[in-house]
Amino acid sequence: MSAASCLLSEDQFLCCICLDVFTDPVTTPCGHNFCKSCINQHWNSNDQYLCPMCKETFYTRPKLHINTLFSEVVSHSSEQQAAKPGEVPCDDCSGTKLKALKSCLVCLTSYCETHLEPHLTKSGLKRHQLINPVENLEDRMCMKHDKPLELFCKTDQTCVCMLCPVLDHKTHEFVPLKEEYEGKKAELGKTEAEIQEMIQKRRLKIQEIKHSVDLSKEAADREKADGIQVFTALMQSVERSLNELIDTIEEKQRTTEKQAEDFIKELEQEISELKKRSSEVEKLSHSEDHLHLLQNFPSLKAAPPTKDWTEVSVRPPYEETLVRAVAQLEETLSEQMENLLELKRVQQYAVDVTLDPDTANPWLILSDDGKQVNCGDVEKTLPDNPERFSDCGNVLGKQSLSSGRFYFEVQVKEKTEWELGVARESIDRKGDITLIPEEGYWTIWLTNGNEYEALDDPPVNLSLESQPQKVGVFVDYEEGLVSFYDVDAAALIYSFTDCSFTEKLYPYFSPCSNDGGRNSAPLIICPVNQTE
Repeated sequence: MSAASCLLSEDQFLCCICLDVFTDPVTTPCGHNFCKSCINQHWNSNDQYLCPMCKETFYTRPKLHINTLFSEVVSHSSEQQAAKPGEVPCDDCSGTKLKALKSCLVCLTSYCETHLEPHLTKSGLKRHQLINPVENLEDRMCMKHDKPLELFCKTDQTCVCMLCPVLDHKTHEFVPLKEEYEGKKAELGKTEAEIQEMIQKRRLKIQEIKHSVDLSKEAADREKADGIQVFTALMQSVERSLNELIDTIEEKQRTTEKQAEDFIKELEQEISELKKRSSEVEKLSHSEDHLHLLQNFPSLKAAPPTKDWTEVSVRPPYEETLVRAVAQLEETLSEQMENLLELKRVQQYAVDVTLDPDTANPWLILSDDGKQVNCGDVEKTLPDNPERFSDCGNVLGKQSLSSGRFYFEVQVKEKTEWELGVARESIDRKGDITLIPEEGYWTIWLTNGNEYEALDDPPVNLSLESQPQKVGVFVDYEEGLVSFYDVDAAALIYSFTDCSFTEKLYPYFSPCSNDGGRNSAPLIICPVNQTE
């Protein structure tokens, strides 16, 4: 602040109307200063134009002049910030408390820029110790000697003044506050580093826990999907068994009713014959013709021949029908559970299979992600590299197996022909191909829309209860096993056993010909354990 402003007291910057620092200060003809809006409002609300300070009366509304000096001083003061909550205010400010810039340990007072100026300019005050503004300056004074706390007693771990070592702590070890401050600050730095490390560890633990929850949710979703699949299959088996039981009982009832109907018909026929003989016997017994009775007596003296009905009966044919049905159901459910568990076991070895475009026959169309293949209507011009199938519409997967186990699933829905399996690396890929194990192929196929065969030598016809919509292929290299599963039915379709593998095996696919659009659906490599 300028020297001129230092000569003015703070009260001189207050408007006597609003009692606050001037806003747009103006001067009246009598020499007094007011906020422009305050004096105008004052005159607007009164009949006379009086000066609020000296009560001088003006007959006409005076012309107000801007007080340039006060405007500069007020403007300069307004640049200083008022103390906000949590900040140290200036102890010398009256009215609005400005933010303190320094605190004096000698005066035990905090000063804003304006009130700090004497400590910066007057020689007597320059020797005072100034620090960054703090509250409760009396806490920085020794309660016993009324001196600033400038030393640290390492023996008692407390702050003391310069007289304390002489009078009260004679044998103690002392260091300047700044030295102890630096040491403690370094310790706090280490503590802060340790705390940050602890925070980081706990954040990592949170991530670990969240990841575990995500994994648990994924596992729960898989378990729910598996549970739905298992119990749906079981409920379908129970429903089929119930329908079969009802059909069996109803068929037996129809057989019983037919047998009873035949018995009744035969009995009624015998009754008719017996009634006829009874009528003849009765008529003969009343005859008066001696010769006639004697001549016919031999043929009428005995009852006509009839069936012995003593052991004939119609019994309910349902003994143990329910027991046998339940036993059969238990056997079926047990078999299905074994199949489901077996399928879940091999699904653990699922691999992410993609199609290898370098092996694809030129008639085949592969999706960009390498997960779908179907046969097109146009033969593409492609390099005839050694890996490519030249004449047959086949393609291999990129992934290979030379040990261990692997499993993948392929959607075959809406197709009338397809081939799936595995093939060894050295197979012949040019010209006609014979899909048999001796040639390096272990495959099954669908032909004519509903005929399934395992392409062994000779081929094995497969009788399936339902047409698979998704086929799983499992290989155990060391066991020499290639198995095919109906994924939705959780049923084993066929297994090649006792195979001898000596080189890499690749997944094998053939969508077969388009057949005029009747077989245009693609083979689709599906993610395992994903429910539709």
